[in-house]
Amino acid sequence: MAQQRKLGRPADQRKALLRGQVSQLIWNGRITTTLARAKELRSIAEKFVTLAIREYDHTIEVEKTFNNDKGQTVTETFVNDLPSKLAARRRMMAYIYDIPEVKKADESKSDFKARTKDNKHPIIEKLFREYGPKYKARAEEKGQGGGYTRILKLGPRRGDGAEMVVLEFVD
Repeated sequence: MAQQRKLGRPADQRKALLRGQVSQLIWNGRITTTLARAKELRSIAEKFVTLAIREYDHTIEVEKTFNNDKGQTVTETFVNDLPSKLAARRRMMAYIYDIPEVKKADESKSDFKARTKDNKHPIIEKLFREYGPKYKARAEEKGQGGGYTRILKLGPRRGDGAEMVVLEFVD
């Protein structure tokens, strides 16, 4: 039976802590945390990256024909997810917290709205658009999933002496 670290917290707090840290790791690419938390986060994050690698290119183009306001027949092409990618997306959305995009310093309000208009879940899109293609060759090379993160030790934390580490995605 697989065991998980309890991290000295009740189950609800532990789950929320891990969800938050996995979300921050995916969004930022690296986080600083304790060694025990990093070891627990590593397995969760790598499962999501493996899922993104498997499903990122499972899309289909669909043509839709309809009549517009003027009575003309119009054909539009859409890109939809296949059922397996949709299921993977929903699985990720059930676990990962949604982190909103931040407006850049030199960006106007209208530019920010235009840039983020279609992106309802930017962290999930980051998994599919950035991490999936980036680590696909690595997964094929190794022959199995995993190995997308590394732990760099920083030393003991001042105060309680907990071993601090940086958990990051490899390049």
